[in-house]
Amino acid sequence: MSDRSEQAQAEDSQQPFIDHLVELRDRLLKTLLVVVAIFACMVPFAADIYDFVAEPLQARLVEGAGMIATEVASTFLTPFKTTFVLAFFIAIPVVLYQAWAFIAPGLYKNEKRLMAPILVSSILLFYAGMAFAYFVVFPIIFEFFISSAHADIKVMPDIRSYLDLVLKLFFAFGFAFEIPIATLLLIWSGAVDAKTLASKRPYVIVGCFLFGMLLTPPDVISQSLLALPMWLLFEVGIFFGRWIKSRGGEERV
Repeated sequence: MSDRSEQAQAEDSQQPFIDHLVELRDRLLKTLLVVVAIFACMVPFAADIYDFVAEPLQARLVEGAGMIATEVASTFLTPFKTTFVLAFFIAIPVVLYQAWAFIAPGLYKNEKRLMAPILVSSILLFYAGMAFAYFVVFPIIFEFFISSAHADIKVMPDIRSYLDLVLKLFFAFGFAFEIPIATLLLIWSGAVDAKTLASKRPYVIVGCFLFGMLLTPPDVISQSLLALPMWLLFEVGIFFGRWIKSRGGEERV
């Protein structure tokens, strides 16, 4: 009897884990379907989308110069790759919502109330990071690169290399702008207090510049344009973390 009882308990403990895996699979499939649906709607405009993404560079090329394709398939595949990644960016609200819905059943009521504004803030900050990269960072760094070229050198970038660079920068700035959310969550969860985080400021600044060095082109301007906003956003996270803690912790229900 005891063996059967232990076996039944083991099966009961495995069942919730399997249910979680099934739910995770379903939510990943829903997310993928949304991305594919958005991509399918945008495919007819793939060339226009790539032109929009390439505008910060093309506007700064000298007259008569343009972008080139060093591989035969690049002219076909690169606009489609751009469109698919943009479809994923547009679907970010769905991605974050599915992640929130997956973990929400394990949260307390006061945690759920806090997660809603955090979810909205995460979406807005990610888009803000991409917008900052496109409208502020790209014009500055591309103007710097092109103006620093030797007079006898005709700058004609490869379209695939350009896409790889801007996508890396989009992701870098999008996730970098999530720093206030990560900082706030660390303080709110009690993993670390605001005073301790503030005391680590010199290490954070160095880490921001190292992060910028790894994810941006090898020039001081690009690194600074990523590192300085990261540091400022870290300070914003500490400020709001202190504000939430000062309101006093609600009783977990």
